[in-house]
Amino acid sequence: MATDTSPGSRVVVVGAGPVGLFLAGELRLGGADVVVLERLRTPTTESRASTLHARTAELFDCRGLLDALGDPPREPRGHFGGVPMDLTVPGPYAGQWKVPQTRTEELLQDWARALGADVRRGWEVTGLVQSDAHVELTVAAPDGERRLRAAYVVACDGEDSTVRALTGAAFPGSPAGRELLRADIAGIDIPNRRFERREDGLAIAAKMPGGTTRVMVHAFGRPARPRTGPPAFTEVVDVWRHVTGEDLGAGRPVWLNAFGDANQQLVRYRHGRVLFAGDAAHRQMPSGGQALNLGLQDAANLGWKLAAVARGRAPEALLDTYHDERHAVGRRVLANIRAQAQLLLGGPEVEPARALLAELIEAGPTRDHLAAMITGLDIRYPVGGGTHPLLGARLPLGTLPTPDGPVGVAEALRDGRGLLLVADSARAELRWLGKIWADRVTPVAVRAGADAPLHGAEGLLVRPDGHVAWAGADPWAATAAIRHWFGRPDPGL
Repeated sequence: MATDTSPGSRVVVVGAGPVGLFLAGELRLGGADVVVLERLRTPTTESRASTLHARTAELFDCRGLLDALGDPPREPRGHFGGVPMDLTVPGPYAGQWKVPQTRTEELLQDWARALGADVRRGWEVTGLVQSDAHVELTVAAPDGERRLRAAYVVACDGEDSTVRALTGAAFPGSPAGRELLRADIAGIDIPNRRFERREDGLAIAAKMPGGTTRVMVHAFGRPARPRTGPPAFTEVVDVWRHVTGEDLGAGRPVWLNAFGDANQQLVRYRHGRVLFAGDAAHRQMPSGGQALNLGLQDAANLGWKLAAVARGRAPEALLDTYHDERHAVGRRVLANIRAQAQLLLGGPEVEPARALLAELIEAGPTRDHLAAMITGLDIRYPVGGGTHPLLGARLPLGTLPTPDGPVGVAEALRDGRGLLLVADSARAELRWLGKIWADRVTPVAVRAGADAPLHGAEGLLVRPDGHVAWAGADPWAATAAIRHWFGRPDPGL
């Protein structure tokens, strides 16, 4: 058995789905050595999730990834539990973008590899042992069994996570009680349906590029079935006929899938040197793309932190902020998806609640609240340090007026470093901090008199994920914040 025994600053990411690949790119931007292990020998051709929300689009912009997507369809309309609503929220990427998961994975794999990530396909993790110094993985590789050591391992291997099972991590919650059958079918001609509730169930149909039609169906009162694979096409045909009276049997199934309303979340996202992100950390019914976007935003939060710790630039305690911040966000998303599952899959008994929600959405403030929650634009992390309106929130992707000309926030974050935005009229001590931490924080002078980007503060510390970690004027408070999030300065600077 071949063994690689030198972990160094290596991070092994298990799973080459969108979350694992985005995390790999983030880790490489932070300078970590990254190996991605994926049990599948070739990328999946299943379409799966196809919605990118506004906050995810912002994160992709901050890494220069949007141009490669071209001009995908953007849809302002979304839903909450099947009740239609406008998802438009102030920002450059309002609404939701329709991008097949296959394209998202291709984009992120190309990006991660271009940054130096080692993506190994056909490598399946079968064992895991961790010590105080490293994690050792046993892997079934194409050329036989291998052992691989890493400083840290991140499980991005989905809702049936092998790593989660190997660590015995507690994963409480409720198993699936109801399910939706889903199929992409060629050769059928049926009307488009958007959350059409009929007497016997829920029917959804949408024509897709290439001549296929995606259908989803749930028969009211029909429980989730124990499954070890996708449903049979005949099962989808039978349930669709029961709900709509239409016959899909002459079509050709391209992809079959079933997903339930399971709702589970890890007690801890960090277990020593093993961390969890995406569906490996939380299992929920896919609803309006929230599951995919939640996982991608997990990766954006974790990548820069883990890279800094793996390289010895920050204390291990920084990894605990990943759990503290993202577990709370995940808990909130799972709660809203659980509510949506009741509204979506419940029978006639939920109609009064649906009618009331529709009225509240039309009233305005409820729509604003739900849209910001679904798109991820209202996330505010508990970073402490005052009451500035941007503290803990994302820095809006506007333009910074600098003495050398306008600089876009997204462009300033492209290299995965932090930003220290300082008014050029601020105290010299505050400006000097950008030089002391210049190896990991980019100083940006903001032109005096143009205080809108700083919202009244003399300086803002922005993390690599775009969230504001400090705001104010006191150089000592700024120093404490930079040390907390970025570690001690390099003594050689």
